[in-house]
Amino acid sequence: MIKISIEVRSSAARFKVALVAESIEGALEMAKRYNPGKECKVVFPIDPESFFVGDDFGRGGVVVKRAA
Repeated sequence: MIKISIEVRSSAARFKVALVAESIEGALEMAKRYNPGKECKVVFPIDPESFFVGDDFGRGGVVVKRAA
């Protein structure tokens, strides 16, 4: 499992979410599914210290949501 930040944008509003998923593509798909019609993109650089996480989250999910 990996943890990455995704930036979600809609017009003037934007925020970041930290997602845990099996892959970067899976995290991006999850962000788009929960935020239909909004632009979702991976935040770079990816933090190498927290990229790999244990399997405590099951199949993945949102870790934290914060304003950008």
